[in-house]
Amino acid sequence: MPTKKSGKTKTTEKSTKGVSMEALRDFVRKEASGYLKQPNVTSVGVGYKITDGKPTPEISIQFTVGRKVAPEALEALDAAELPKTVTIRDGDATVTVPTDVIERTFEVGAKAIAMPERLVEASPRKSAVNPVSPGVSIGHPTISAGTAGCVVYDAKTGAPYILSNWHVLNGSAGKVGDDIVQPGRHDDNRVEQNIAGKLVRSHLGVAGDCAIATIDRRRLSSAILELGVEVKEIGEPELGDRVVKSGRTTDVTYGIVRRVHVVTKINYGDAGEHEIGGFEIGPDPDRPARNGEISMGGDSGSAWVFLRQGRPTGMMLGLHFAGEVGDEPEHALACYAGSVFEKLGILPAPAEHPVVETVREGYDSRFLGVEIPAPAPARADVQNDLLSVSGETVFDYTHFSLAMSKVRKFARWVAWNIDGGSIKRISRRGIPFRKDPNLPADAQVGDELYSGNSLDRGHIARRQDLLWGTQAEAARANKDSFFFTNITPQHEAFNQSGAGGIWGSLENAIFSDVEVENLKVSVMGGPIFSDSDPTYRGVQLPKDFWKIIYFKEAGQASVTAKGYVLSQKDLISGLEALELPEFAVYEVPISQISEMTGLAFQAGSGEAAPRGSRRRRRESLEEVTAIRRISSVSEVLG
Repeated sequence: MPTKKSGKTKTTEKSTKGVSMEALRDFVRKEASGYLKQPNVTSVGVGYKITDGKPTPEISIQFTVGRKVAPEALEALDAAELPKTVTIRDGDATVTVPTDVIERTFEVGAKAIAMPERLVEASPRKSAVNPVSPGVSIGHPTISAGTAGCVVYDAKTGAPYILSNWHVLNGSAGKVGDDIVQPGRHDDNRVEQNIAGKLVRSHLGVAGDCAIATIDRRRLSSAILELGVEVKEIGEPELGDRVVKSGRTTDVTYGIVRRVHVVTKINYGDAGEHEIGGFEIGPDPDRPARNGEISMGGDSGSAWVFLRQGRPTGMMLGLHFAGEVGDEPEHALACYAGSVFEKLGILPAPAEHPVVETVREGYDSRFLGVEIPAPAPARADVQNDLLSVSGETVFDYTHFSLAMSKVRKFARWVAWNIDGGSIKRISRRGIPFRKDPNLPADAQVGDELYSGNSLDRGHIARRQDLLWGTQAEAARANKDSFFFTNITPQHEAFNQSGAGGIWGSLENAIFSDVEVENLKVSVMGGPIFSDSDPTYRGVQLPKDFWKIIYFKEAGQASVTAKGYVLSQKDLISGLEALELPEFAVYEVPISQISEMTGLAFQAGSGEAAPRGSRRRRRESLEEVTAIRRISSVSEVLG
C-alpha cells in the first residue's frame, strides 16, 4: 500500500500494462461527458475488470449502465453499443485499454428516509447535540436529513465550518445565508428550535456535491463520532484502499475503493441531472456492515477516512454523496476530498496563525485632533482587577483597544475610533467568534456561555463602526471585532431589536443630526459590573452597559462628549423563563458613569471636561446634566 500524502495529492503514477493511472484519469475527464449523454450510461471510471462476478488484476475503463441488454435491444433504449476497448494517449505512446460494462445506478441519499420512529428517538445521531460532532444528523430546513461530515477551516480566515453535501445543506430551494438545522428536519421538525448555523458556500458539479456551514449557535467538536479521529489532512484514494465512515443512518461502516476517477450522472430532482466526479466504494468483506448496507439515505455528507493497519486515521479521502439504487450490488460514491476542499476554499486544519494579525493600530487618542485618552482606573479595586500580559493591561486591535477584568473575564472598557468618511461595506459571513490567542484562553469567556439559550454574543465596539480605512484595514478590523474580548452577553431582545436599535444607533444619530468635523467620532463603552449581577453557568452577567461618544462639531474647537447607560436588569432576571420586560437607554452625566464603573474619563488638551449636552434655549445647566430617558433616536441630541 503506497503511503498517503497530506494535502491535495496526486495518485501515485503506476503503470498498468503500459498505461499510467494519470493517463486513465485524463481519458475519463475528457471523454466521460460524451458517454454519459447516452441515457443508459450512469457512470464512467477506472477499475479492475470483472469476470464471472469477480474482479481480475486487469485495469479497465468501466462503464456502468442502468440495464445490460443484447446489442439488438440497444436501439429501444436510445443507446449505442459501448466499445470493447479504448485507445489512450500516454505521453508519446498510444495504448489500447479494455473496457468493462456493469449494471449499476446511483441516487443521492438525503431525499427519502424511512426509519422506524423508535430507532429515530433512540439514536443520539438523530438528536440535537451540543457540541455538534461529525457523524450526526444535519440539513437545510427544506431537506429531510443528511450527515455532518467533518470540521474544516476557511483557507483565508481560518474560520471553522462543518462540511457536508450540497443536497444536504443547500438543495434546490436553498441559498447561501440560509439557516442550517441540527438534527435534520426528518429527525426533529422543530426547525426554529434546532437552528445551529448558516450556509456559507456550496457547489454542485464535477468537482463535487459539497457545502459548508457555520455552527454559531452551539459549540463544535472536530472528533468524528465513534471513530474518535479528527480530519487533519486529505489524500487521494487508490484502488484497494480500505476506508471507513461515520454516518447518520448506518453508523460506522467499512469499505474498499473499487473504482477511481469516476464521473457519475445523478438526477437531483428539481435541480436536474448533474455529472459528479469522485470514486466508488464497495463493501469490505472482512468487516461487513449491518444488513450489508455500507450506506443508506441520510448518510450523505459523511467523510470517508483512510484506514491504516485497520485503524482510522486523520486522513480524509472522500465526501460521501450517493449509493446504489434498490437491490443492486452494494456500493457507495464519494467526491474526491482534494477537489471539494479546493472548490470550497477550505483546509483540513487551520492554517498556521490564520487570524492573528501582526499589525494592530488600536485606539488613537489624538483621532479628533485633541487628546482624548482611553479610560484609566479611578479606584484601586479596578486597577488590581485588570488583566496583565507581559506587563501590559491595554490590548490593541485594529481601530480599537481594550482592558480586561481578571475576575469577570469581560472587557472593563473598549475604546474605538470611527472614520465615517472611509467606511467600507464588508460581509460578516464566515467569521467565527473566537478567543484572542494572544491572551490566556482562561481569561476570556467563550462559546461555553452562549449555547442553547437566549444570550447573544454582543459586540461592545460595533463591527460596522470599525470597517474603515483601506480595504485591508477594514477586513482586519472586521475579523478583530469577533474576538471574545470585544464581546459581552446580551439578551437577544436587547441586541437584536427594540431599544437595541437606539443603543446601536447612537453613533449614527450623531452623524445624522450634527455636522461632525471630518466625519470622525471616538467612542468608549463597556459593561457596568456589580456584585449583584446574576450568575449563569458560573459566569456573572452584567446587567448594565455604558457608552460615551466624543465628537467635534464643524467650526467648534471644543469636544462634545455624551454619556449613555443601558440597563437590561429585568431581561437577565427573566432569562430562563424568557420573560422580556422593558429595558431603557438613559443619557447620563459622564461623572456618574465614572462612579458606576470606577474609571476616569479625561478631556486633555488643556480644556475643561467635555460638555455633557448641547444647551437648549431657556434651560439651566443643571437641567441639561440631569439623567433623562431616551425613548427614540430623535431624542439623542435633545
